[in-house]
Amino acid sequence: MKSLLLLVAILVLGFKFYSVEFLATLLVISFLIFFHELGHFLAAKSLGVKVEIFSIGFGKALIQKEIKGTNYRLSALPLGGYVKLKGQDDFNPSEENYEQDSYGILTPLKKIYILFAGPFFNLFLAFLLYVIIAYLGVQKLAPQVGNLSPNSPALQAGIKSGDRILELNGIKIQSFDEISKLVTNEPLTLLVKRGEENLIFNLTPKIATTYNEFLQAVQKPIIGISPSGENVVLYYKGLQSLKYAYEESLNAASLIIRGIIKLITTDIEAKNLGGIITMVDITSKAASIGISTLLIITALISVNLGILNLLPIPMLDGGHILFNLYELVFRRKISLKTFEYLSYGGMVLLFGLMLFATYNDIMRFVK
Repeated sequence: MKSLLLLVAILVLGFKFYSVEFLATLLVISFLIFFHELGHFLAAKSLGVKVEIFSIGFGKALIQKEIKGTNYRLSALPLGGYVKLKGQDDFNPSEENYEQDSYGILTPLKKIYILFAGPFFNLFLAFLLYVIIAYLGVQKLAPQVGNLSPNSPALQAGIKSGDRILELNGIKIQSFDEISKLVTNEPLTLLVKRGEENLIFNLTPKIATTYNEFLQAVQKPIIGISPSGENVVLYYKGLQSLKYAYEESLNAASLIIRGIIKLITTDIEAKNLGGIITMVDITSKAASIGISTLLIITALISVNLGILNLLPIPMLDGGHILFNLYELVFRRKISLKTFEYLSYGGMVLLFGLMLFATYNDIMRFVK
């Protein structure tokens, strides 16, 4: 009953603030959870392990059906999901099952294979989404000059507002974000289109203070131009779409990993940590913009889920992988008491992080 009341509250608040776009958010979250659990499910099945429950959501089962020994459920709280394998129970680790179709008889490597499959499926899903995005078209800022900074290398070289950058050191430029990736301390040659003319400019970047993805001040070489605001849609076909998907998946994973490291080392403030409300807010707004934007956000969240689930925290896939690596190296299982202490400690840590992230979300929402 409690889970049903909470579901009603979630739906009422969601539709109040985000209208029908909130449905897209629920579908995205449910789909990402389904794909993650599908990874565990297929890996377990491939090793002959019985899957007792496959649930999308937590709490009371709204719809359930048993097929070939597996109870498939759609549960009331659409904020998670799980697969229950025979012989695997984090809350009762002492009740191990050693029957032929049990998780308990598997070697550590086989267990790691099942555990890793969920996060891997999230990363693979993000790659597939980026392939689709590549074919639909990616909207980016055009490589057209807007403003020029005073005394900047670009201004001193003679570049003007409205110029379109075609090449940088012989490399074709299609969007404005490609420029900063190619700017180094070395002299540059720019091929620029001005009106009907193609002009060549030589300049040397200078070191200046700018901001990175985390809004931190950093020193880096710049040429001192900003975009005009004009947009261009780029399409990637065939092998280009695979290259685009690989690079975007890698960039997203790198961004998330660097963000986690910066949070741990307090390089960025903990108040920047976002939770489920932020995810719902971003996804619902993306749904109102268009399908490509929604797919981009979905891919980012999928990478996020994959990376976060691999963190070596008990109760997460990464924590269980760590326990099995311990068994693989030392040829013995971690003691039952240590397992319980670490598992409950991990649960408290995760619950605390969720509460803190939700608090941050509420403060941002109120402001």
